[in-house]
Amino acid sequence: MNRQHLSMGLLLIVVAGMSGGAGYWIAHRQPVMSTTGMTTSTERKIMYWYDPMKPDQHFDKPGKSPFMDMELVPRYADESGNAAGEAGGVTIDSALTQNLGVRLAKVESGTLSQPLAAPASVVFNERDVAVVQTRTTGFVERVYARAPGDVVAQGAPLLDLLVPEWAGAQAEFLAIARSGDADLVRAARERLRLLGMPETTIQRIEKSGEAQTLFTVTAPIAGVIQSLDIRQGMTVSSGMTIARLNGLSTVWMEAAVPEAEGSLVTPGESVAAQLAAYPGKTFVGHVIAVLPEVNIQTRTVRVRMEFPNRGQQLRPGMFAQVKLDGGKQAETLLIPTEALISTGKRNIVIVAEDKGSFRPVEVAPGAQAEGKTAILAGLKAGENVVVSGQFLIDSEASLKGVLAQMKTATESPADAMIKARGIIEAISAQEMTLSHDAIPALEWPAMTMSFALDKATSTQGLKKGQRVEFALEKRGDDLVIVRLRTMEGM
Repeated sequence: MNRQHLSMGLLLIVVAGMSGGAGYWIAHRQPVMSTTGMTTSTERKIMYWYDPMKPDQHFDKPGKSPFMDMELVPRYADESGNAAGEAGGVTIDSALTQNLGVRLAKVESGTLSQPLAAPASVVFNERDVAVVQTRTTGFVERVYARAPGDVVAQGAPLLDLLVPEWAGAQAEFLAIARSGDADLVRAARERLRLLGMPETTIQRIEKSGEAQTLFTVTAPIAGVIQSLDIRQGMTVSSGMTIARLNGLSTVWMEAAVPEAEGSLVTPGESVAAQLAAYPGKTFVGHVIAVLPEVNIQTRTVRVRMEFPNRGQQLRPGMFAQVKLDGGKQAETLLIPTEALISTGKRNIVIVAEDKGSFRPVEVAPGAQAEGKTAILAGLKAGENVVVSGQFLIDSEASLKGVLAQMKTATESPADAMIKARGIIEAISAQEMTLSHDAIPALEWPAMTMSFALDKATSTQGLKKGQRVEFALEKRGDDLVIVRLRTMEGM
């Protein structure tokens, strides 16, 4: 039995060895797969050379950058990021695009309405004013309980006047009226009217048959008393102003609009106003005039608006925020205003193309309103523009810098600093010039350049020619040295 088991074991070892040898022979005898029709070359086409610090300048051959002490970098055709191989494009992986929060919007054709918002103040309607004057000489017998600022109804009594001149004319009129001569009655009636007697008083004399020596002056309109310059016992003369009233059924709002926008406002257009006294409530009125004079100090024009004053809710002196329509412009191309990148010298929009490629396009923007900007040149209807995340795609160098920052966003503040090494070329209290090694975090090659020094960074004991290790921190558009240490013997 032991011999049989031993024989079987040896047999299995021999079979396994033969199988392994056969497999090795078969594997090495397999025919090589033909690569006919397949491109095996890894050669890449160079489109141009550029300086990463000034990527908008292109060169047709390699060499030193005329801007910085560094070698020019090649731009390959497969890095252009658009189908036409156009320079300036950037290709971003779709997953990274999502992480960057890139949102797109279509370029649309439409009209742009330009609403104007401006602060305004409520004032009296100066067209709704009544001035009360006496028509004859008399004496003030009584002044009713009125004072400036009181709101009165139409026909409310203001004061009683005693008019001696009317007494004789009224007695004559009553005598003629009893005679029954129509012509004489008509003449006597006209005389009373010429003496300044109101028609209501004449009718009351005819009806009662008695002379009316006291005459009550009433409010001709409903409104607020702005002035009441009369007291009991005073003597008044013909044409003397007794009171001034201002109606409250409508009020004005006046707003100061920049002169450049004043031409957009036209009388008759609708106006919406909101007041702090009535939160959530909107009052609707209309423009009645754009005053012709420009304020030379503020360079604004006054826009006058009229509002109905139901329940006398609008009180002169209140402040309001008004929104005027401002009219509509001709049809044009529109994009979200947030898609526009303004550098001060030019205006850029990032256009999204197929397969995750993006390219910056210089545009000529027009008017802005309601979150949209008119584009006068540079885009076509139907194109997709980047609405958010476009600042990360504005240039390849900026993009890579941001990506490097994103990778360190979750690190500690010390780790987030950009570390590098270099040799001091020049030093001052505010800045240091270094010939630094390549900085992978910024994807910069070795070069010589100046950096600002943080106020807390000490340069004591440092001198030209020393090799140092330094840390950079991005502050706005600048890189600032925040740490320095010498590297003696390195």
